[in-house]
Amino acid sequence: MKAKQPRTAKWSAEDRARHKAIREEFAHCPTQGELEASGGYDGPMKSGAYFKVRFLVHELKKARMDAGLTLAAVSKRSGMDQATLSRLENGRQPNPTVDTLWRYAHAVGQQLVLRLANGESAGQLANGK
Repeated sequence: MKAKQPRTAKWSAEDRARHKAIREEFAHCPTQGELEASGGYDGPMKSGAYFKVRFLVHELKKARMDAGLTLAAVSKRSGMDQATLSRLENGRQPNPTVDTLWRYAHAVGQQLVLRLANGESAGQLANGK
């Protein structure tokens, strides 16, 4: 039986450069204090946002299953690693990027729509509360 060859990502030169820059930026493993001081860290994800993301991922998984698609098929369509998709669906990726969600939605025949809406706290923010 022939051993499976590891799947390699099909990254553009721009993708490789972006990933290289990220690896170099975090090569020294910054502390939480350093991240906060850099302005690149907003703190942990708030529980309300977490549950909204989990609900969205649940809906995406349902759309995948309704379409009769396997994770392997979504992986091929989205260009994302199958293990990454599995972690996303199983809640082990609690804060996915918008790009990840968009690619997953597109792969299962859905469209991710982002919109800005007034919330209860908008008035409180305007009043300085």
